[in-house]
Amino acid sequence: MSRVCELTGKGPMTGNNVSHANNKTKRRFLPNLNDVTLISDTLGRSFKLRVSASALRTVDHRGGLDAFLAKASDAELSDKALKIKKDIEKAQAAA
Repeated sequence: MSRVCELTGKGPMTGNNVSHANNKTKRRFLPNLNDVTLISDTLGRSFKLRVSASALRTVDHRGGLDAFLAKASDAELSDKALKIKKDIEKAQAAA
């Protein structure tokens, strides 16, 4: 399973561990990913996603999954999240 947020595209970063003697060794900074179930108000169903903690806060701040996906750019969304976004847009256009 890849270590990438499905909503923001946030992934691992690299850097250095720096000791007191200023020795540098490579390390990875991994995103804080959580398996969550988010509910779409428009579609009336839930979706399981692997989302970073910061993205989860942003979803709450914007008022839910539908509002978040409406504002999110397609480039940073995963294939699964992109399909959800298209389904929501179709349902809103039909209503």
